[in-house]
Amino acid sequence: MSEALEKANKTRLNKLQKRLRREMGRAIEDFNMIEDGDKVMVCLSGGKDSFAMLDILMNLQKSAPIHFEILAVNLDQKQPGFPEHVLPEYLTEVGVPFHIIERDTYSVVKEVVPEGKTTCSLCSRLRRGTLYGFAEEVGANKIALGHHRDDILETFFLNMFYGGKLKSMPPKLVSDDGKNMVIRPLAYAREKDIEAYAQLREFPIIPCNLCGSQDGLQRQVVKEMLQTWDKEHPGRIETMFRSLQNVVPSHLADIELFDFKGLQHGYAHGIADPEGKGLKQATPAAMPEMIDILAL
Repeated sequence: MSEALEKANKTRLNKLQKRLRREMGRAIEDFNMIEDGDKVMVCLSGGKDSFAMLDILMNLQKSAPIHFEILAVNLDQKQPGFPEHVLPEYLTEVGVPFHIIERDTYSVVKEVVPEGKTTCSLCSRLRRGTLYGFAEEVGANKIALGHHRDDILETFFLNMFYGGKLKSMPPKLVSDDGKNMVIRPLAYAREKDIEAYAQLREFPIIPCNLCGSQDGLQRQVVKEMLQTWDKEHPGRIETMFRSLQNVVPSHLADIELFDFKGLQHGYAHGIADPEGKGLKQATPAAMPEMIDILAL
């Protein structure tokens, strides 16, 4: 590599690291993802996203005004040909505490799912259950996953197109049983930035030969749709993601989310004051407050 190219790559790496640090820091602050004294279990799959998440989290940990622990965890699903030495060697080199969980979920998935059918759903459930249980064992009160902004948008469209729901991956959630809290520190980061960062950092990427490489996946179709939009209409991805943060229930059609039946004449936006003192007309000064209420 020439000296000029090496210098250019170093400059690009520094810019990407600063951007990802800033975006991760903002996501952590906006959603209060990590607090003083937390033990964060960082789930490492061997892909670019989880490598970048761990790397930036470790970087932030050094300068954070709070103290939190990081435990890197990988689930070895016993896929044929999986290079078991790669992650332990890398994690030892960077000096982060880690644990490798060995569960043969690969055989379970291949046995249960018919040939030719997608394995993602079952594989994901088995993996999630194992990781949730291990987090409780080691006392980790936060589970960090490497999903990024593109993943969140893809999931939104998948649920809308195929599930009939306006639903996505939230940056922070509590599991159904209330025992685990999941965070997604890369929620504000773009996949193309993560990919470039991973290449420049030369992470030892391990490809998934179980589900990620299957052809014809619905997620892949949606991914390609979003990538096309991004090329043809720069800025659209950013606008779509902002829409997930600016929800107006009164302008959708979910009767469980908004009281359409209770709307009344004579009140601003049809919403009566709980004490019966609703405004007859909304003044310009009152409008921002009313809109904020509707957006909750």
